[in-house]
Amino acid sequence: MTKKARLILEDGTTFEGEAAGYPKSTAGEVVFATGMTGYPESFTDPSYAGQILILTYPIIGNYGVPESKYWESDRIHIQGLIVSNYIDTPSHFQSKMTLAQWLTKSKIPALEVKDTRALAEKLRDKGAMLGKIVIDKEIAWYDPNKDNLVANVSTKKVIEQGKGSKTVVLIDCGTKRNIAANLIKRNVRVLIVPWDYDPFENGQKFDAIVISNGPGDPKMADKTIEVVKKALAKKVPVLGICLGNQILALAAGGNTAKLKFGHRGQNQPALFVGTNRCYITTHNHGFDVRKIPPGFKEWFRNANDGSNEGIIHEKLPFMSVQFHPESTPGPYDAQWIFDFFLEKV
Repeated sequence: MTKKARLILEDGTTFEGEAAGYPKSTAGEVVFATGMTGYPESFTDPSYAGQILILTYPIIGNYGVPESKYWESDRIHIQGLIVSNYIDTPSHFQSKMTLAQWLTKSKIPALEVKDTRALAEKLRDKGAMLGKIVIDKEIAWYDPNKDNLVANVSTKKVIEQGKGSKTVVLIDCGTKRNIAANLIKRNVRVLIVPWDYDPFENGQKFDAIVISNGPGDPKMADKTIEVVKKALAKKVPVLGICLGNQILALAAGGNTAKLKFGHRGQNQPALFVGTNRCYITTHNHGFDVRKIPPGFKEWFRNANDGSNEGIIHEKLPFMSVQFHPESTPGPYDAQWIFDFFLEKV
């Protein structure tokens, strides 16, 4: 017997549907993603911490869940899931369990709402808003943007991976595994460090810094910003990815702000400024760079809404992109960013 549940938005709008996954109520920021595939990678992306995710593609669960080595972290980070049609009979050679089994095991509630199109259109027009999935009992609202989500999802220790003549410090603000994997396959030794770890004070020897993706407001990552300021002063090569783009901008004297409904999915067009080239890229963020810092120029721009997609210093090896060049999920159009950066190191 199916269990009825509701999605309640902060403006009072209510959507009714059938509960799936773990049978508990949850609250967070309601956002939508437009990708057709890649839900295991998306759910395990720490950038989704605190968010109830709506998937606009109408069929979810049809290829099940692969083993954890294919995930982008060790667990699910979304607060809850909204789908149009949940498929409980997956067919894929890598599938190890159904999506419902994974959600239940991870204690993540889900809701099957038939008209997710109307729901996505509402968020597109009104902007991302707080919401709650009510299944077993009424609960309070929760605004994840008031918490330091980066501190919650970052590693607590220094982790060394890979071998190579060059060493890159990867500041974990909520990193996806494939960022380190892309560096390692390019013969780089990677030191994954906590968001508040200062590699200069701790005497680490390294050649460059990569600032990872992550959840929430970049201004909350104050200790990361201070480390990046030191790197800029010492002229250490820096690459920022997603949240890292915003952190680099803040460290260099720029500014950031919250987007109306953010960019989430694997089909965002990023224009290479000054050229006719456009890359189809993976996104997952709710904030963007509004003020380009002194000495930098815009590197990429979103073809849909004109928002910033990356900055690059006019002379020094400092650069960042708002999209995910490591993909997973998504296209590989922008993986050349890693090669371009490493050439500057």
